[in-house]
Amino acid sequence: MLSLPFSYVKLPRITTIVKLGTRFGLPNPPNVSLYSTSTTPTLRRRPCNASLSLTDLYRRISPVGNPRLTIVPILDQWIAEGRTVTREPLISIIKELRYYKRYAHALEVSMWMTDKRYFELSFREVAIRLDLIAKVHGIEQAEDFFNNTPVKLRVLEVYSALLNCYAYVKNVEKAEAVMQKMRDLGLDKTIVAYNVLLNLYHKTGNHEKLDTLMHEMEERGFNFDRYTFGIRLSAYADASDVEGIDKILRKMESNPIGVLDWTSYAVAANGYTKTGLVEKALEMLKKSEGLVTPKRRSNAFNFLLTQYAAIGKKDEVLRLWELYKKKEKNIYSKGYMSVITSLLKFDDIDSAEKIFNEWDSRELNYDIRVPNYLMGAFCRKGLMEKAETLVNRVMVKGGKPNAKMYYSLATGYLQINQAEKGVEAMKKAILVSGPWWKPSKESLAACLEYLKTKGDVEAAEEFISLFRDKNLVSVDIYDRLVNYIKDSESSLPGFNEMGGDASIENGETTGFSELDEDNDNYK
Repeated sequence: MLSLPFSYVKLPRITTIVKLGTRFGLPNPPNVSLYSTSTTPTLRRRPCNASLSLTDLYRRISPVGNPRLTIVPILDQWIAEGRTVTREPLISIIKELRYYKRYAHALEVSMWMTDKRYFELSFREVAIRLDLIAKVHGIEQAEDFFNNTPVKLRVLEVYSALLNCYAYVKNVEKAEAVMQKMRDLGLDKTIVAYNVLLNLYHKTGNHEKLDTLMHEMEERGFNFDRYTFGIRLSAYADASDVEGIDKILRKMESNPIGVLDWTSYAVAANGYTKTGLVEKALEMLKKSEGLVTPKRRSNAFNFLLTQYAAIGKKDEVLRLWELYKKKEKNIYSKGYMSVITSLLKFDDIDSAEKIFNEWDSRELNYDIRVPNYLMGAFCRKGLMEKAETLVNRVMVKGGKPNAKMYYSLATGYLQINQAEKGVEAMKKAILVSGPWWKPSKESLAACLEYLKTKGDVEAAEEFISLFRDKNLVSVDIYDRLVNYIKDSESSLPGFNEMGGDASIENGETTGFSELDEDNDNYK
């Protein structure tokens, strides 16, 4: 059972303080200095289509999707053509690139502003650059940048950005040191910084510190907002503390400023589910559903579908899905994944296949994850003709079967003793796999055992070479595997170093964090 993470009950973006993100980028392009800082008045930002100049420049930058490719020549060429650019469009471009998580390019624009165009940075832009450096180069270089920032620019926004950087990498000690410095400087007068530290304590399991900090907030007269309550509620839910969940819910329900939203009851439902209080969880899910707003409906329904499935309420899954289709003009792949995985939890392959056909008929951008869930179900049940048909259907539609799809095929064949087909499917899985994927040790052992028994040494060596080429095994293990194939008396060496954990989708409820972070390109 996967819990609803507080990462969804999002802290305000720190352009409230500064827009703070959550992921690190790729290495910095060459010849980019990190430490240009000085002061300037803050200017109002416009959307990225606010001016023709900005639109044209952004259109040149936008296609360079590879973060390892520098965009500085594009910026230089713009000036070489006799064009000009003011600071406001550049800030808007940085904002747009950050929104799409193109942190390396955003940092390049920030550096180009100061190093090539000699614009001075305001404290807000210093905070943004600090955040970008942390994402692109890591926390140590972000620290260096902060330490080289003039003292007069180290204001609330900049300290808050540094605090968030430490919170992201879960460095409690340094985050606490930053918070103490903010207290000493009188910069601890907003609740946002406290919420960042509270969430860090929650994520690192420091519940005593969480309670102590909340007590400090109460003593200082802070009115808890929905993020404060949400963090405390999430901590109680993670700990399966029913009494704590009840207590926080009562406080939230009686709060006059309205701190409840659909996520509040969803978190509570998750906590009750973990303790086996199914009816209480159902009550919370109904309340959560009642607080869903049109703006958040898709994300909310995606999650609630999986939670109704988690408590065994198939009728509620089907009811909510029908409501989803009535309320939303367009349901994207996330929604289909949510309902398909929920139905597969009940082994209802027929209903899941029907909904997959609905998705397939809509001609959305082909998201291979959707058929992968159905493929896993087919292969678990030994429905290999359906599995083969699905692979062909994916390719006809222009989709590209990935490692997970071929791996499902391989394990399906192996479990019905069609080892030859299993080996061929496993080869395809390995060939198209990325560095994040590794097959299970058991499935690889079954393939090797079959090849050895067959006596086809050449085919076996070719298969083992795939392991080496994809860095799935060390040279030592590779040599031992080759010896195993050639020597009829030797035993199969262990695959312990592989740590393979590839899995076939088994109909378990999809976690909200997975759904929330899906690539929007697949909508």
